[in-house]
Amino acid sequence: MFTNKLSQIFQVGIIILVTAGSGLSLSMLVPKGGFNQMLAIKKPAGKTMSATIETTAPATNQTLELPKAFQGTIVYQGKLKPNQKVIALTFDDGPSPKNTAQVLEILKKNHIKATFFMLGQMVKYYPQIAKQVAADGDVIGNHTWHHWYRQMDVATAASEIENTADVIYKTTGVKTTLFRPPGGFLHNGLADYAKNQKYAVIMWSELSGDAERRSPSVPAMIKNVLRSAKPGAIVLMHDGGGNRSRTVKALPVIIEGLKAQGYRFVTIPELLEMQAQEKMLTAASAVANHQ
Repeated sequence: MFTNKLSQIFQVGIIILVTAGSGLSLSMLVPKGGFNQMLAIKKPAGKTMSATIETTAPATNQTLELPKAFQGTIVYQGKLKPNQKVIALTFDDGPSPKNTAQVLEILKKNHIKATFFMLGQMVKYYPQIAKQVAADGDVIGNHTWHHWYRQMDVATAASEIENTADVIYKTTGVKTTLFRPPGGFLHNGLADYAKNQKYAVIMWSELSGDAERRSPSVPAMIKNVLRSAKPGAIVLMHDGGGNRSRTVKALPVIIEGLKAQGYRFVTIPELLEMQAQEKMLTAASAVANHQ
């Protein structure tokens, strides 16, 4: 599939070259729907379902594919142009029966998608909530089984990640290639194992502060996110790991504030696709300018 996409990207480069050489308008050569349609950028698909419904059927064989350039790498944010005002909301430590359901309802009301980094043991305990995340079209990432911070040998790191990947797949049908290390620790064995398995290790560029020892007030959480917003940002929040009622209260205001700043919301795979697309188009344009 990536080979086909690369071929399509090459076609885009040819179009740019032809356009530069002939003076044709690029809009005349790009089909209706724009470059996203030409590059076949996938958006997570799924039924729109209430977060309180407990009869969700698991999806089947949904492999989360990423551009090859991001496989086995660490990502802190999307590298986009200043006018590409998109932002990715991410939630860690779920699924939880109350907070995740509430977050899903807020996302649905606002017609946006997010990325959820799930703990294997929580998926095991609350499979229906995990299924609902997938069915709603949100993206699932791997966040280990136990959320350990300690140093691990290869066997332990493999167990933490592979057991989580297995329960996510058996529960939701999703084969994820996204990994986030607990606490953001990159040198305890987990990130190294994930990179060797071609996961994209997803960090963050801004955080609400909802998991700090002294969790900030709701207004402070909102301020933390809104004042640091920038194109391509990855925002860290939590839907599990404790009482996240403040996060739930802050989320609608955060979404409203980001929309007021002109942002739209993307999942992590969409963000990485945008960066890969921008890099390819920039390279093609540079070639055209040297003709």
